[in-house]
Amino acid sequence: MAGETLVTVVGNLTADPELRHTASGLPVASFTVASTPRTYHRDRGEWVDGEPLFLRCSLWRQAGENAARSLTRGTRVIVTGRLRQRTFDDKEGQRRTTVEIDAEDIAVSLTYATAQVTKTYRSATSPAPAPAPAPAPAAAPGSVAAEAGGDPYPF
Repeated sequence: MAGETLVTVVGNLTADPELRHTASGLPVASFTVASTPRTYHRDRGEWVDGEPLFLRCSLWRQAGENAARSLTRGTRVIVTGRLRQRTFDDKEGQRRTTVEIDAEDIAVSLTYATAQVTKTYRSATSPAPAPAPAPAPAAAPGSVAAEAGGDPYPF
């Protein structure tokens, strides 16, 4: 939608994502990402942590379920979504304003970790196994694929 503020944040999860369901049955995962800027202090000759930013995030539907099953506290993630400002009254009746991310997507940062990806399927029943890849047709003798020993477009 035009005029929305889209952001991408890289940080660590402060706790395991919490999965809940709305009254209509929609799953939503809630989690907090902590991002701390680091700057180099020339006079001291060292890196210094800045003020940490804690952003509460919500991730809906299948992506939220996947995040709740896959991510744990401390995981370094990349979150992208819409920045939302919300105003509410706290328990003492004070008016409060918070900024949150309505996440579109979340990914594990591979800078300091590795990941094993497993495809999920959209079905009301249990996930079906991935179909076996179709065998590639034999390359014609003298073709680029035959000389290279395989598919000319391996990706």
